[in-house]
Amino acid sequence: MISAQSRWNALRRPLMAIALCGAVAMSVQGCVGLLLGGAVVGGFAATDRRTLGAQTDDKTIAIKGESRLPGVVGEPNHINVTSFNRRVLLTGEVRDEAAKAAAEQDVKSIEGVHSVLNELTVAEPSSFGQRSNDTYITSKVKASLLDAKDVFGNSIKVVTERGVVYLMGRATEREANRAAQIAAGVDGVQKVVKAFEYLTEDELTQLSSAPNQEK
Repeated sequence: MISAQSRWNALRRPLMAIALCGAVAMSVQGCVGLLLGGAVVGGFAATDRRTLGAQTDDKTIAIKGESRLPGVVGEPNHINVTSFNRRVLLTGEVRDEAAKAAAEQDVKSIEGVHSVLNELTVAEPSSFGQRSNDTYITSKVKASLLDAKDVFGNSIKVVTERGVVYLMGRATEREANRAAQIAAGVDGVQKVVKAFEYLTEDELTQLSSAPNQEK
């Protein structure tokens, strides 16, 4: 028989892609990108505050982390690796504290990783229903951020684990606080964790006016 874990692995990327496109479609900014291999590309690239080099590194880091960690921590486990501007967020569940520490050390050894925020929980892997609900919460938070007039939602990465919402991105303190306020108001959100890389208002102005660089 096919296990619940196997069914979730098969459905996870399509669910995440559908939820994200649904969130964007709800926004007046629209979804002008193309759905390709579970990722939205096109319209988002022009609004990303990372360099093109960092965007490429983030994809590579996430793929390496998620492929390596099951062998490092053993079973049972459920680990999500999210990288934004080479800063990695680990979420999910592992069997014990030793596995949690091992996961962090292994990810730190991946080329290009600057820092790791280890939010792994020592617990049994979450259920298929919980993960589906987390995906739905992520889509609602993203839609709320995109609808807000005082936050540039496309520049914020949203990750949800067991109802806890993690917000990542390059943002000013003003933007981060406002984004957290919006996320906290979404139904089903249990807690909001800000995992931003902070910019000054001057840095944001310079970033907005400069072309995206490769490195």
